[in-house]
Amino acid sequence: MCRSIKTLRPPSLPEEATEEDIRAAALQYVRKVSGFRAPAAHNREVFDHAVDQIAEATAALLDGLEIRGRTAAR
Repeated sequence: MCRSIKTLRPPSLPEEATEEDIRAAALQYVRKVSGFRAPAAHNREVFDHAVDQIAEATAALLDGLEIRGRTAAR
């Protein structure tokens, strides 16, 4: 997996993950899986869509996790 993707749930982060943190992790994931740092124009739409979907799934995951008996709300 991509080494630059960091854990986004408490207590790994001193603060709750921001939307920017989540989007950056999603972008790194899509870059790793696709093999493209920056896609060609004909792949841009599907690349950006994948980043959006992964960011949404990540936010839902973080919102639903229970950390030490509490819900980790962003």
